[in-house]
Amino acid sequence: MTKFVALTGVIETYFDGLYHADAGKLATVFHPKAIYATADEMPLLYRTMDEYLPVVAARKSPASRNEPRRDLIESIEFAGENTAFARVRCSIGTKDFIDFLTLVRTDGAWWIMAKVFQITEREA
Repeated sequence: MTKFVALTGVIETYFDGLYHADAGKLATVFHPKAIYATADEMPLLYRTMDEYLPVVAARKSPASRNEPRRDLIESIEFAGENTAFARVRCSIGTKDFIDFLTLVRTDGAWWIMAKVFQITEREA
């Protein structure tokens, strides 16, 4: 399996986890020490995975509301064999998210190490 195929598989699982509000699925792609942050909330919103995953588990999923999926991988860049960056988009409710995902490969597996994102409100 190429590193590109492996990385897109991680991102597709990430999209599935968000769409279904499945914290267990997200835990399989986020490194346990990953960070989650946005400057769209003041003060700066920063969460660890121990803080972030329960928030996902408690939300009503887009799937349960039959929302259309708006997942898109815009770009992937590799810095070498074990580090990559992906710019992706997805939606939850009327919010569109532009996510910058930094990924690392350890022990042969790709993990999201950081999620930094921008939120925009979409017209209904």
